[in-house]
Amino acid sequence: MLSIYITSFIVGGLICVVGQLMMDVGKLTPAHTLCTLVVLGSILDGFGLYEPLIDFAGAGATIPITSFGNALTHGALVEAEKHGIIGVLTGMFEVTSSGISAAIIFGFIASIVFKSKGTV
Repeated sequence: MLSIYITSFIVGGLICVVGQLMMDVGKLTPAHTLCTLVVLGSILDGFGLYEPLIDFAGAGATIPITSFGNALTHGALVEAEKHGIIGVLTGMFEVTSSGISAAIIFGFIASIVFKSKGTV
């Protein structure tokens, strides 16, 4: 059981280290780094490499932002097999809609509860 936690921590940490190096060494903005990691997760899923990483690392691979790219591509590919080209669009939103909805709802609640530093 402990080895699962350690593996998850190491893999998730390595993904975060890659992102941090992109910003520190590569001088990329956080937005560029975010987009690059999402696209990287999408490409890895397209080649069938992200699911084995999830099987190996568990939450270490599903928590970082690369998993969002994986979810978009995986949903699009599954629905494309069932419904053709229209499944590409519906599949992306079907798989990720709960996460996007939660981010919007909790972001809204946080904006009501906490006071922004930028306001006077």
